[in-house]
Amino acid sequence: MRRPVVVRDHIERSDQAGADRKAGAGRAAGPSGGPSRPHDLRLPLLGAAAWLGGVAAVHAGSQGVRGGLAVALALAGVVTLASGWVARGRHGHRAAVLRLLGACLLLAAAVAAGTVLREHAVQSSPLHGWAAERATAELVGTVASDPRRVEGQWGPQVVVRLRVEAVTSRGVSRRLGGTVVVLGEPAWADAQLGEQVRTRGRLAPSDDGPVAALLTGARAPERLRGPDVWWRASAALRASIRDAVAHRPPAQAGLVPALVDGDDAGLPAEVEEDFRTTGLTHLTAVSGTNLTLVVGALLLLARTLGVRRHWLTLVGAAGIVGFVLLARTEPSVLRAAAMGTVGLFAFGPDPRRRGLRALGAAVTALLLLQPALAVTPGFALSVLATAGIVLLGPPSAAALARWLPRGLAEAIAVPTAAQLACTPIVAVLSAEVSLVAVVANLLAGPAVGPATVLGLLGGLVGLLAPPAGSLLGTGAGWCVGWIVTVAERGAALPGAAIGWGTGAGAVAALVLLCAAVALVLPVVLRRRAWGIGLAGLLVVTLLGVPGRVWPGGAGSVPEDWALVACDVGQGDAFVLATSRGAGIVVDTGPDPEAVDRCLTTLGVREVPLVVLTHLHADHVDGLAGVLRGRRVSAIETTAVLDPPSGALEVQRRADEAGVPLTLAPFGSTRSFGGVVVQVLHPREGRPAPGAGDGTSANDASVVLLVEVAGMRVLLTGDLEPPGQARVAHAVPGLDVDVLKVPHHGSRHQDLAWLCSTTPTVAIASVGADNDYGHPAPATTQGLQECGARVLRTDRDGMVACTAGPPASGGSGRAAPSCEPAG
Repeated sequence: MRRPVVVRDHIERSDQAGADRKAGAGRAAGPSGGPSRPHDLRLPLLGAAAWLGGVAAVHAGSQGVRGGLAVALALAGVVTLASGWVARGRHGHRAAVLRLLGACLLLAAAVAAGTVLREHAVQSSPLHGWAAERATAELVGTVASDPRRVEGQWGPQVVVRLRVEAVTSRGVSRRLGGTVVVLGEPAWADAQLGEQVRTRGRLAPSDDGPVAALLTGARAPERLRGPDVWWRASAALRASIRDAVAHRPPAQAGLVPALVDGDDAGLPAEVEEDFRTTGLTHLTAVSGTNLTLVVGALLLLARTLGVRRHWLTLVGAAGIVGFVLLARTEPSVLRAAAMGTVGLFAFGPDPRRRGLRALGAAVTALLLLQPALAVTPGFALSVLATAGIVLLGPPSAAALARWLPRGLAEAIAVPTAAQLACTPIVAVLSAEVSLVAVVANLLAGPAVGPATVLGLLGGLVGLLAPPAGSLLGTGAGWCVGWIVTVAERGAALPGAAIGWGTGAGAVAALVLLCAAVALVLPVVLRRRAWGIGLAGLLVVTLLGVPGRVWPGGAGSVPEDWALVACDVGQGDAFVLATSRGAGIVVDTGPDPEAVDRCLTTLGVREVPLVVLTHLHADHVDGLAGVLRGRRVSAIETTAVLDPPSGALEVQRRADEAGVPLTLAPFGSTRSFGGVVVQVLHPREGRPAPGAGDGTSANDASVVLLVEVAGMRVLLTGDLEPPGQARVAHAVPGLDVDVLKVPHHGSRHQDLAWLCSTTPTVAIASVGADNDYGHPAPATTQGLQECGARVLRTDRDGMVACTAGPPASGGSGRAAPSCEPAG
């Protein structure tokens, strides 16, 4: 009677062993003791080859064809060795190696060719030529993005992308394609995605590769044809979501639309800052991590309702598709959808093998469709976050599941894995490492799903019954209120973030540290006592470690600072120390609060001189912040009063504060405490109106040669190549220690002249994710090749320079020491 039972048990064990072998997730094959199957890395290698092909093509564009070919060959060699090793280890014969190698090279070549061909199409477009001539043009095109209000160089403007269909310029009319970024008057805020419009303005060069030109000063759009029905439906739903939470506090009213569909136009700046500090920024943008968290909540709900196996994948896929339809089919949304889809495989059957395959396929498909993604930080963060979830998430979840409920274990493992994988890239971009990110994501995660669902339902119901939509919006507001509280409290912790260097050594050390943590973490989390102890250690660190003190990273401002580049976003604001508590301010940035905060941090209470290099908003709109609570003795600016709105604003602020406003005296040399200031440009001695539309302002920038603490500093405003040539002719043989990179690092530079000034440090004052593509890679790379260390405020934050020991060679000048200062 026992024999059939033994046979049945043996059959069940054999079936289980076969299932284990089929899953191949790194487990033992079964009781027979067969070896586990290795991961199939062929598709990930194909994705890596496609990625490297795109990077090589970008180098080809910036370094010339020979440089690009050299990089391509080097990268192809790396891929060749890796693919050959994988194929030989897997199949053991030459044919497999050759097939995998051929596929890798073919994909790399395809992505590289796509990048080069797209760049060539943009460069050869008549739009590009007319933009170089700054010609006026009349355009007919289709609105390709939602309008976005910004504080532009010429006052409040609206930015929108236009897919061009016809152009008339210089008496020539042509039907052609291409993308133009419109910088228009406030009437553009009413433009609808998908509608056909006609407008007129002045073309200007663009630093964004896929964009053929900028259209500045664009007149109000003339509507020719309305958007298609799906765009009208999408716009109506987005507006209904905003209306459903309009009655909530500003932070909640801005965060719900950002969470549901990426509409962050109403999100307060202080909330965005708290989210950056606590690693929650992905919740306010359409990102792979955000989608994975949302889909994870949806899958947990589906599991609770009894959904199993392949139906879970269908539920997650349906959630992603619906999200994409609402969030627009832009490249960033498609990227997020692809990475979110890969995340579905992370906690299904055979997670690592299927997840890696899906990740390789997603990377390959995205780069074939959008080769330019290869060099974007967002793409790198999405890929790394998804890879972390696929590779690191399951082992950590399995370890935690030994002593925690499975759902809670996965909720902890997902943000931990994503954050750990992204930490090195985030450190490079922000010069700091967030210690509170994992805890903040863990606490905020449970509210993400309900907030998203309630916000979406509020928008849908609000289309038919606005009061009911507002009721659901109230629930969504309560959920995001918890998220806002987590961000605020987390950002206020002493150890919320620590500074970290952005040099090669610091980044390499962080990569090794993260790799070590990834290996050790599952082992530690298996035991309850160790897991609780690790959580306690993290809490102690957050409460007791002061931020921004890591050696080699962004730290507090040194007491002996001589020059500081304030982090004021997309604009300029520099401070030169004249004495303790006093300093000269050169430009004030676009935001009074930002420059006021910078001066307060520096302890500057007295300003003997403010120099406004020119009158664009990103250099003068922060003047009120400098004047606030400080004794300002004088304000000087350029003689070209363009744009007129900037000139009037500066005059009004000066009159209200009772501070004299004069022109910067050309050729003068003056001393202010320990600072010597010489005006090198412009020569104009009387006020002049200029072009009147802001286009003549940049080359009228006041250029200062400053000596402070033994260092020579060249401050160049937004000077462009013609103005740079005039300075080079007027003051030949300039030799400086620190260079303020002209025009925020725009690609329009006389690099030969900039290099001839032999700067040790070059500082680019730019805003994160700015619409101008500043600083251009060609500019930063050119400065690095001529020996300058390039620092940029969008990545390094505030930059402080102190005087180092005297330079060798007997010049007596001090070698500058410039470092991120938080």
